[in-house]
Amino acid sequence: MIRRFAAMMLTGLALATLVAADAPPQPSTRPTLTAAEKQAGWRLLFDGTSTSGWRGLGMDGFPKDRWVIEDGCLHCVGDEHSKAKPDDLVTTDTFENFELSFEWRVPKPKGNSGVKYRVQEKKGEGFAFGPEYQCMNDPGVENKDATGSLYDVLPPTGKRLAPDGQFNQSKIVVRGNHAEHWLNGVKVVEYEWGSDALKGAVARSKFKSTPEWGRDPRGHIALQDHHDEIWFRNVEVRVLGAK
Repeated sequence: MIRRFAAMMLTGLALATLVAADAPPQPSTRPTLTAAEKQAGWRLLFDGTSTSGWRGLGMDGFPKDRWVIEDGCLHCVGDEHSKAKPDDLVTTDTFENFELSFEWRVPKPKGNSGVKYRVQEKKGEGFAFGPEYQCMNDPGVENKDATGSLYDVLPPTGKRLAPDGQFNQSKIVVRGNHAEHWLNGVKVVEYEWGSDALKGAVARSKFKSTPEWGRDPRGHIALQDHHDEIWFRNVEVRVLGAK
C-alpha cells in the first residue's frame, strides 16, 4: 500500500512537471531596460519590487499605509472618505532637465491623481506643490483640469485615453525653458517658462498668487496621493542637456 501510494505521488509529480513545462511562461512584473535605452541614458526610477529611490514627501520614510508595491506597480490604495492628509511620493533625487516616461491607470471614473515636477519640499508637508501633469479617468474631457493638462493652467490638445482598464503611456519633457506633456504618443501640451502665454495662463489660474509655483528649475518628481486609487509602472527617466 505504501509503495503504491509513493508510486502515485511520483507519477503525479511527473505529470505536474510536464504540465508546468508546457505552460506558457508568466510575464515578469519587473521592468527592464534594453541595451539601446541604457545607451541613450535611461534609468529606472522604480524597479518594480522595492521602494528604492522613493519616499514620502516631507518625511524620511515610505508611507506604507497609503502606497504599496503590487504587480510591479506603485499603487496608491486611495480612500476617498479619508480625512487624513495626503502622502505624495517623491523621488529621492532631484531633476532639472529630464525626460520622464511612465504608465498609469486610474480605475474609478473621474478618479484623480497626477505627476508633479519642480517640487520643493517642506518637512512635515505631504502635499506636493509644483507644475502637474494631470492623470484622471475622464474620457471626453479636454479642459485645463483634464488628463495631460498642465493642471489648472493649460488644457490638453488631442487627448486620447487608453480603453478603460488599460494603462496609459505618458511622458514629460523639460529642457531649459521648454516643457512638453505627451499622452499615448501624442504631444498634448507644450509651453515655455517665462513666456507671455504661460504668464497669462498662470494669471488666470489658482496659482496666480503663488510666485514660488514652478519657480525653481531643479526639484523632486512627485506622484500624487489624491485619495483616489492609481497604479504607476515602468517609471523611467533620463537626464537631458540644458539645450
